[in-house]
Amino acid sequence: MPWILSALAALAAGVALADWWAAVPLGVLAAGLVLLFQDPWRDIPAAPLGVLAPVDGVVTEVTGSGPGILDREAVRVTLGINNLGAYTARSPIEGKVLDPRDNLSDHSRWLDVHGMWVRSDEGDDVVVLVHGPKWFGAPRAFLGYGERVGQGQRFAFMRLARTAEVYLPADAHVRVEAGQRVRAGTDSLAELRHR
Repeated sequence: MPWILSALAALAAGVALADWWAAVPLGVLAAGLVLLFQDPWRDIPAAPLGVLAPVDGVVTEVTGSGPGILDREAVRVTLGINNLGAYTARSPIEGKVLDPRDNLSDHSRWLDVHGMWVRSDEGDDVVVLVHGPKWFGAPRAFLGYGERVGQGQRFAFMRLARTAEVYLPADAHVRVEAGQRVRAGTDSLAELRHR
C-alpha cells in the first residue's frame, strides 16, 4: 500500500508541476503497482469441510499424485495464476500452519519450493505450493509456523507467481475440472471426507 500511495502522490505532483507528458511514466508506474498489489475484499463462504481456491486463476490439471508432497497418496489440483488477479494467496482450509522442514528427507519434494502446509483440526493435511520466477524471490508470508489460520485468510503475497499446486488427501471429493476459473477464498476446489 505505501508503494501505491507514493506512486499516486508522485503522479499528482507530476501533473501539477510539469507537463502532462512528464506524468505518463508515473501514471504507468502507478497503474502497474495497483495491479501488482491489489488485494480485493472477498466474501468467504461457510464451508467447514470445503477446500477453497488459494489463488485467482484457472484449473489446468487435476491428477492423482502417487506419493504426494507429504509422501502419501494425494490428489493434486494445479492452477495457472491469473496475472491480472489478486497477488495474495488465501488459506484453503482452517487449521494450524506446519513447518515443512519437519517432513524433510534427503530426496524431499519440499526442497527449493515455496508453499504452506495446513493441518485441520480433524487431521486433514492440505499443502499449497507456489511456483514463480526464481529471480523475483520467495513469496512473502504473513503467518508463522504453529499459528492458526482461518479458511480464506490471507497467508502470503506471491510476487508474480505463475502456478500453484494444491495437494489434497487422496479421498477428497474434487469439485473442479480443467479449464474452470476460480477465485481465491471464494470458490471451492474440493470437499474433505470424514469416515
